[in-house]
Amino acid sequence: MDKHLHIVTHEVPWPADFGGVVDLFYKIKSLHQEGIKIHLHCFTSKRAAQPLLNRYCESVTYYSRKKKLSILPYSIPYIVFSRSDDALLKNLLKDDYPVLLEGIHCTYHLFKGKLNNKKVIVRLHNTEYNYYKHLFKLEAGLFRKIYFYIESLLLKKYERKLSRLATFLTVSKTDESLYRNEFKANKLQFLPVFIPWNRIKCQTGSGSFCLYHGNLSVNENEKAAIWLMEEVFNKLKIPFVIAGKNPTSHLKKMVHLNNHTCLVENPTEFELDDLIQKAQINILPSFNKTGVKLKLLNALFNGRHCLVNEEGAGGSGTESLCCIAKDSLEFIKNTEVLFELPFTEEDINKRKSILENLYNNKENAKQIITLLY
Repeated sequence: MDKHLHIVTHEVPWPADFGGVVDLFYKIKSLHQEGIKIHLHCFTSKRAAQPLLNRYCESVTYYSRKKKLSILPYSIPYIVFSRSDDALLKNLLKDDYPVLLEGIHCTYHLFKGKLNNKKVIVRLHNTEYNYYKHLFKLEAGLFRKIYFYIESLLLKKYERKLSRLATFLTVSKTDESLYRNEFKANKLQFLPVFIPWNRIKCQTGSGSFCLYHGNLSVNENEKAAIWLMEEVFNKLKIPFVIAGKNPTSHLKKMVHLNNHTCLVENPTEFELDDLIQKAQINILPSFNKTGVKLKLLNALFNGRHCLVNEEGAGGSGTESLCCIAKDSLEFIKNTEVLFELPFTEEDINKRKSILENLYNNKENAKQIITLLY
């Protein structure tokens, strides 16, 4: 008998060109390869319909998000209420197929008790209230700062109530622990993210530079790049490359303050892959404790040494594969050591033994299927 599944996504999951949709797309692809008949429901505000998704899904339906001004004031988080589409509920109730809700964003009808007769799993992308609190701290603009603060308060209240209503799959062990301890959720488990990398492609030997990469238009990533320039590579004369999308003019100016620092603006996928493979150290500090950092997984599957802080690796199951520094002094010290340390076959084998088991799309898809049927 065919197994059908509704998947509701907070955004159109193709192209898989940013962290929030990579897990979505490769999960859909992996479930399809296991024979699941997927009925995909996508919310969107700017991304276009994608015919490629029809290759993996029995049906694909698109829904527009509500605009902020049309729903103010609101008592449910905007990221949730803006996706409270009645047509979606009608489509989900046409049959008895189970439902996978991607992110807190897509849980409005579950929260309102409209899916009580369905088997429902919620995939957590972050501990959202913590994520929005972090955005509040980073934001400089007054109105956006107020929005992030209010959204964080609403999300904490909302997530606490929601935590008792379904089974949850977390992307990190850190998020699993928080939901279990703070929200007293008891139906949840860690399920690693689904990724495009399925085998280790690291190169042995030594590279000639250190690399930080990320979407540089994101406040957190710009902050990390600037912190590395000011607190680490101002004290070192080791070549340092920053690569990523849409850097700000401020970041561009700062890069030119040191002769041994350079910027690769808007690299192609091929160019970024080449940089990750050729770097001696992929250096990836983070200032956000929630979720899992896909750029770290990219570096672990494809690059040499990885130097991070606890926020960068925590909860991902990859901590033993990284060199972890607590502050700028430790980043400086470890950068000096790792830059002179060749990457070996032993290092590669250690990564294979952990990554190819933990981040195995096929086995992780089977885990979802076991929970649903």
